[in-house]
Amino acid sequence: MTDPTSGAEIAAALRTLHRESVEYWRSFDTATFLAPIGEAWSPADNVRHLTKSIRAVTTGLKLPSIAVRLLYGGATAPSRDYATMRDTYRARLAKGADAGKYAPGPRPTPTDPDAERERVMRYHAAAVEEMCGRIGRWSERALDRCRLPHPLLGRITVREMLLFTRCHNQHHVENVKRRLAAQT
Repeated sequence: MTDPTSGAEIAAALRTLHRESVEYWRSFDTATFLAPIGEAWSPADNVRHLTKSIRAVTTGLKLPSIAVRLLYGGATAPSRDYATMRDTYRARLAKGADAGKYAPGPRPTPTDPDAERERVMRYHAAAVEEMCGRIGRWSERALDRCRLPHPLLGRITVREMLLFTRCHNQHHVENVKRRLAAQT
C-alpha cells in the first residue's frame, strides 16, 4: 500500500487506522485498558491523548482556509510526504519531546470502569470522524498553502498536519504494544 497523499486518501488512511486501532484496544479487558503500563500511560490514556490532539487539529480544520492563512501564515515550502513527517516526528521524540499540554490529565478511578472505557472510545471515534469529515472541505491547494501550529514541529502545512496525525496515532498503538511486550 502506498502512503496517502491527497486529502481523500489521508482521510481514508486515518479511518482505516482507526478501525485497526479500535480492534487492538478491544483486545484488552477493561482493567488492563484503564491501568497504567508501569510508569507509562494506560491504553485508555493513549486514546485520550490521541483524542485531545485530533480535536486540536479539527479546530483548525473548522476555520476557513483564508482565516488559517491569516492566523498562521502561508506555506514557505512544499508539503513533505508521510515518510518525511514520520521521520521528522521520530527524530523530535528522540531528542526528548513530550506531549506537553496534550498529555491526558489524571483521572479518578471510575465507579463504572466499563462505562468509562465506552466513553473514552466513543469520544475518540467521534473525534476521528469529525476530523476526517472536515478534510473533504479543504481543497488540495489549500492543504498545501495553509499552515497550522504544531507544538513540536512548528508551523506545518495542513497536509503535513494530517500526515503527522496518522503517524502519531500509529506511534501510540506501537508504543503500547512495545511497553506491554517489555513487561512480559
